[in-house]
Amino acid sequence: MSTGRTSARAKRKPATRKPAARRKSTAKRRKPGTRRQAAVRRRRRRLFRRVLLSTGAVVILGGLLALIPLQLAHDPAPVCIDEPQTFPEAGIEGWRGEQLENAATIVRTAAALGFPREGEILGVMTAMGESSLRNIDYGDWETSGFTNLDVSRTTSIGLFQQQDWWGSAEQRMDPATAATLFFDRLGRVPEWQEMEPSHAIHRVQINTDRDYYARFQADATAVVDALSGPCD
Repeated sequence: MSTGRTSARAKRKPATRKPAARRKSTAKRRKPGTRRQAAVRRRRRRLFRRVLLSTGAVVILGGLLALIPLQLAHDPAPVCIDEPQTFPEAGIEGWRGEQLENAATIVRTAAALGFPREGEILGVMTAMGESSLRNIDYGDWETSGFTNLDVSRTTSIGLFQQQDWWGSAEQRMDPATAATLFFDRLGRVPEWQEMEPSHAIHRVQINTDRDYYARFQADATAVVDALSGPCD
């Protein structure tokens, strides 16, 4: 009896091993080959490169689109001296509106009289220091009680704060005429172009501090240059 069972078990052993062997060999056959694995890796690399290129293009395009409004913001609209509507609303170095219009009148007057850029700057500097580029009908007497050397009250009015010996009130209150009066006297100052700008102005205005106008030179230069561009 024991011999029969032993032989029966011996016969069954090969039958139970065959399915396992077939599954193992099938798994080996289904495993991707070296070429197939390389092809898969190449496809993945190509896909990764495409994603990188697409992402880079989006970033570059976004940067360019962001730069456009910044460039427009840094490119101011052209200013025409004869067209006040083109003057920047934000002003030039803090000078705006009526002040720029008066500066434009001074620049045009100087140019018409043959004065170069340096003369235009001096004219604008003077009006900045005397009236803040506003055509006011009062002066030092009304605001500060200043008097002349003979203790008489000052009569200064207008852009250049010119007193009555400069001309009539109508002349001094007209920006173009007042500028003409200023440049007429500036032109009679010997070698004014070789002098310190504030000192040359002092020779015309005869104020108490010959360096007083120097503080306005940078602003006046910026205003004159801004108003001196070509008008299309």
